[in-house]
Amino acid sequence: MTTPPQHRLFRHIFGEQSRALEPEERRVLDHMELALTVSRDAADVADERSSFGDRLADRVAAVGGSWSFIIAFAAVLFGWMLLNTDVLAHWGDAFDPYPYIFLNLMLSTLAAVQAPVIMMSQNRQAAKDRVAASLDYEVNLRAELEILRLHEKLDRLIADRDRIGAREETR
Repeated sequence: MTTPPQHRLFRHIFGEQSRALEPEERRVLDHMELALTVSRDAADVADERSSFGDRLADRVAAVGGSWSFIIAFAAVLFGWMLLNTDVLAHWGDAFDPYPYIFLNLMLSTLAAVQAPVIMMSQNRQAAKDRVAASLDYEVNLRAELEILRLHEKLDRLIADRDRIGAREETR
């Protein structure tokens, strides 16, 4: 079995055997051999690999980390306190009077659930960043190999030109 030119080029440049290549390097060489592009959108690749839980964690983190959520949450808290301190206290029917023990329980529960979900979203973002770095590496490697291949072609053309020029001079 003959070694494809790209694999020979890679071995020539990096001094590695073809079977010792990393999967990204092998993919780049295979794409070069087939004249295909290696660039892909990191967000699309990460979305293909994401589960329902990953997407849900991203949505919860996006909502929980927005100004609209903070403003709406502050309004609900203020309304809760106003309702239980002023409005319902006059009738004696406040269901959570000061010091708002039930409200504290609700806030603690929300924090206990929201914090791990936000951490999951951050972990997913870190995974997206790793995918983007890997894809960037593939594109950069492909560009570097193509440039080196072009340099080799130019060197051969210059050598051929010089050989032809020397032949012409001897005539």
